[in-house]
Amino acid sequence: MAGNLIDNACKWAASHVKVVATRLAGASFQLKVDDDGAGLDPEERSLVGERGERLDESVPGSGLGLAIVRDIAKLYGGAFELDEAPEGGLEARLTLPAIA
Repeated sequence: MAGNLIDNACKWAASHVKVVATRLAGASFQLKVDDDGAGLDPEERSLVGERGERLDESVPGSGLGLAIVRDIAKLYGGAFELDEAPEGGLEARLTLPAIA
């Protein structure tokens, strides 16, 4: 899952990607991957989580990476969200239960 998120960020970043893992209150953790690329508007963010949805065919990819992350997060009782990154690109947040 982390590999899919980092690969996606590297593909679309203008110059850098930031990855932060944080232990949250309770028994969960969050992996946040931000890039400084062009980003996506809210409608585009909802589309890219669907299997096979690609907004830009100019770079290699199957359109499955983010959908796989979303499906596995749900399977493990977690959450996957896309938002605007502080640098203006895309921020991907993966929250999962921590295993003791």
